[in-house]
Amino acid sequence: MKHILIIFLFMSSLLYGADNTINVVKNVATLPTIAIEDASTDFSTALQDRFFKAIKSDLNVLSIFNVDSSHYKVTFSNDTVLPEEKNNDYILRYRLVSGESKTLTVDVKLFKKSQLVMQKSYKINNSKLYIFISHAIAYDVNKYMGAAPVEWMKKKVIFSRLLSSGQSEIVISDYTMSYQYVIVKGGLNIFPIWANQDQTSFYFTSLNGAKPMLEKVNISTGKVTKILSSDGMIACSDVSQDGKHILVTMAPHGQPDIYLYDISSKKLTRLTHFSGIDVDGQFFGNDSIVFVSDRLGYPTVFSKTIGSNAVSQLVFEGHHNTSCAVSGHYIVYESRETNNAFSVNTYNLHLMSTQTDYIRRLTAVGVNILPRFSQDGNTILFIKKYKGQSAVGVIRLNYNKDYLFPLKHENIQGLDW
Repeated sequence: MKHILIIFLFMSSLLYGADNTINVVKNVATLPTIAIEDASTDFSTALQDRFFKAIKSDLNVLSIFNVDSSHYKVTFSNDTVLPEEKNNDYILRYRLVSGESKTLTVDVKLFKKSQLVMQKSYKINNSKLYIFISHAIAYDVNKYMGAAPVEWMKKKVIFSRLLSSGQSEIVISDYTMSYQYVIVKGGLNIFPIWANQDQTSFYFTSLNGAKPMLEKVNISTGKVTKILSSDGMIACSDVSQDGKHILVTMAPHGQPDIYLYDISSKKLTRLTHFSGIDVDGQFFGNDSIVFVSDRLGYPTVFSKTIGSNAVSQLVFEGHHNTSCAVSGHYIVYESRETNNAFSVNTYNLHLMSTQTDYIRRLTAVGVNILPRFSQDGNTILFIKKYKGQSAVGVIRLNYNKDYLFPLKHENIQGLDW
């Protein structure tokens, strides 16, 4: 059990031809302005306020507008622009309409100056899911503007949060973690990761039996399948794009190594052989992996070709580099930048490319952990802890912007997007 806790702490601790390791500074004054109009009537004031804040936040995260922060109230059928809005390039008008059995419809109009350029209605069966309509509206506005795709806005996030000793929950949420649904509870269940790009199932580690067990859950049916078990520890760290192979960290011989598991044939292949700690394997191209190892006496990021014994060091800066993620030839990793014995240390995120020598620091203060790329590699999701507060962070790499969404008492252990 001691080895499990040590490894647990260890693991927890191409864009359109541009190089994302170089800071991209944009002149925000050149961005078009957009104002938001609320045309809802006879509706819950609390939900109106929450929805306005959600859509304002989503439009900001798009990073293609200067967003007017005023909460304008208008009539939905009004064809004129309010005098105080006349200098804005775009107007987004919405109307919340409640239906039977908690359904919610949102009617939307987008104006360019005074000309209607987009109109659409959105509907969900439960008003508690309003945040997903906000994300869908921002997605469609972004598409109309011809900006880089933001498919990640509509993707779900899965994470585990620690409740107390031996107790945790696995939760599905939106990218801001405003909406949360507990899907696994009871006991200690950690390291969730999506099993496919459609996000219809996920893997997680259960520490509730005689041995740590890797299990798979089908979200639609609720079916739970036992995949693998191991002494010491077991965790799935990455899934191949086709979902047919997974990388698993296992410690059947006392120290963890990276294994490749074929879902169909159930064949398990050991990829690393080291007397220390090898964890957090990530698929890197068609035939290589990236992983974290302490084979130099401190943790940092390495790579190796599957089937080869040769191991290459990728990160040479810093002496405590952990929790990496991969997208194309880019690698994001967390690095401890202080070594304070009696106070909280600083952990920052760094972005590197295997095709250049540049390394870009993405954060500056606090504890920044668990970085995850969006599927298109344009955006990074992570957890930030600073001055006793926690937040989920979003970094838009090609806009050189980041956004934080406060969390309430969240002790997040594992995260996937």
